[in-house]
Amino acid sequence: MTDQFNFAADLAKDIAFRLRALNECLTEATPRQASEILSEVLDIENGLLTGVTHLVETGSRFAQSQAHRGMLPPVVWLAMGRAANELHSVGMDLDEHADAIKQLGTPPTTASTLPPTPVASAMVVRRSR
Repeated sequence: MTDQFNFAADLAKDIAFRLRALNECLTEATPRQASEILSEVLDIENGLLTGVTHLVETGSRFAQSQAHRGMLPPVVWLAMGRAANELHSVGMDLDEHADAIKQLGTPPTTASTLPPTPVASAMVVRRSR
């Protein structure tokens, strides 16, 4: 049984290493590449953020059982649960913007020959008096 747990600890170290490598790739990526990377990370079904959220949720259930047995202080369980809830909330917030991130990597479908029409900025609206 020890080999399985050593494997899991080594797996966690490998994932942390790969996350650092992914971060480095993201810093050097083109907009299209960054869009692809972030789309995979933020995929609400199978993305990295969802996986980490589920892992923290599982850790919270572990902490809960250990807190009930008196092996961990209850504040550890509460902190793990709070972290899982916050990660879930962040994932839901980011999911609202997933399409915009995906579109960043998509080239425009048609190029217009007409000059662009001025559009009022969402930040500044001018009125003539």
